[in-house]
Amino acid sequence: MQHGHDATTHFGFSEIPLGQKQARVNDVFHSVASRYDLMNDLMSMGLHRAWKEIAISRLNPPRGSTPFALLDVAGGTGDIAFRAASAAGPGFHATVCDINGNMLAVGRERASARHLDHRVSFVEGNAEQLAFPDRGFDAYTIAFGIRNVPRIDAALREAYRVLRPGGRFLCLEFSSVEMPGLDRLYDLYSFNVIPALGQAVTGDAESYQYLVESIRRFPKPKVFADMIAAAGFARVSWEIMTGGVVALHSGWRL
Repeated sequence: MQHGHDATTHFGFSEIPLGQKQARVNDVFHSVASRYDLMNDLMSMGLHRAWKEIAISRLNPPRGSTPFALLDVAGGTGDIAFRAASAAGPGFHATVCDINGNMLAVGRERASARHLDHRVSFVEGNAEQLAFPDRGFDAYTIAFGIRNVPRIDAALREAYRVLRPGGRFLCLEFSSVEMPGLDRLYDLYSFNVIPALGQAVTGDAESYQYLVESIRRFPKPKVFADMIAAAGFARVSWEIMTGGVVALHSGWRL
């Protein structure tokens, strides 16, 4: 997609020029970086930990000395990378790539505190234009980050490019609650409780209002699966968790 001045994307429930979306996303995460994981716990009532553990179990990194290179995109605080390192053997190495320097700084501090500096590295970069060579990674993960990428199709093509043949793409993202009754409760919670939590914990209700609204704009699972396939991936599938609150999408570069 071109950067043309007319290109727009849904930002919250209004329209914003596509070229401005990345700047706004950056502002959001600069604002909340130091308390990002605490807010994840509060917003999901701790469930994000279980969702991530399921994603790591599907990743299933080798537990022996077999070399295994993971690229975790939009994973600035290192949560997915640390979980994968704990599940993997000595041949494992994760590269965390994030566009936000504040998030990466938090991640580096946590890696040092966990003595994982040698197994997890942090690189500033854009999911739409990754500064990594072709076919360099065994797996690509992105958790709760792809809905904030302005050009999702570009990010998916880049994911395909940097994976080796036989490599796996895994995307954990908020999805569409369609269970009768739960959908209404989820909306009430999302639009009333979460911005209030953001104000109380980080002093920033607006950023969390954006995060809630960005979830509602994200494609439904089948549509997103078709986008993954269009980027070149095979055996694309997804699984729904917690009544549709979250979906885990998978694809393979064959």
